[in-house]
Amino acid sequence: MDGLLVIDKPAGCSSHDVVAQVRRILREPSVGHTGTLDPFATGVLILLVGRATRLAQFLKNNEKEYEAVIRLGYATDTGDITGAPLEETRLEPSLNESEIEAALLTLHGEMDQVPPMYSAKKQGGRKLYEFARRGLSVERPPVRVCIHELEPIRVGNALLKDNRDGTRDLEVRVVCSAGTYIRTLAEEFGKRLGTSAHLAELRRTRAGEFSLDVAATLEQLKLSVDEESIGTILRPPDAALSRMPFVHLTADEERRARHGQDVRAGQAGWPDRTGIRMLDPRGNLIGVGYFDEKKQVLHPRIVLPVQKWH
Repeated sequence: MDGLLVIDKPAGCSSHDVVAQVRRILREPSVGHTGTLDPFATGVLILLVGRATRLAQFLKNNEKEYEAVIRLGYATDTGDITGAPLEETRLEPSLNESEIEAALLTLHGEMDQVPPMYSAKKQGGRKLYEFARRGLSVERPPVRVCIHELEPIRVGNALLKDNRDGTRDLEVRVVCSAGTYIRTLAEEFGKRLGTSAHLAELRRTRAGEFSLDVAATLEQLKLSVDEESIGTILRPPDAALSRMPFVHLTADEERRARHGQDVRAGQAGWPDRTGIRMLDPRGNLIGVGYFDEKKQVLHPRIVLPVQKWH
């Protein structure tokens, strides 16, 4: 069983928990995600199943889109709602809409982010949260990210929602590069306003081209297996690469590609090292090759078994 799943991750479970549940539902040991979501977050989680897990490297840099709630008034030790409040940072923000919108504008474009200690990013072979849980803080090199869009979402006529504890909530929509930490963005937004902030809610609404409207819940996945209609939810491996250029190979070229031999690409005009989907004469995905502009050939990089999808 090979393919791609778009899952609507529920709150309260880690991305690893979702992977484990999908393995049990499908009775397939080879399942992996293409980008984690924090346990408190919800939304689009892309999973690859079977031999399609080999395609994960081509999805890791996909653009992401989120809807988030930034809570202004105090910071937490994790940067989100799950952490302990840092009381010394507690402030009662008095802000107007023009200040909010001006601060959001300053956070567009490329920037360096220091990964939070409570994150799954690895340092020296260990995940940062493993250090954090032991009360340790380690030096983390900044990561270059890009905020393509950051805009407020109005709730009724107001930008800010007042809470009983003196904090105020701002709902935002974010479109950003892979690897962006929305928690860190929320904290930075608070600093731009001269106050403290943390992330109160997070929902991923899109990963690459896959949005929530095509995502299935774990319950729906289980039902599709029980009803033997998994094909309505499990997409073919080719779906993971739909934005990648492709070529149809002849039967002889398919044989060569399957043995890792170069395939002539003709005067294709792609930039050097472009990833190209290699399809057999029936349109099934064989694998991915890299285009050699000088030699005008494809070097097979990943080769998959042919799968027929209906």
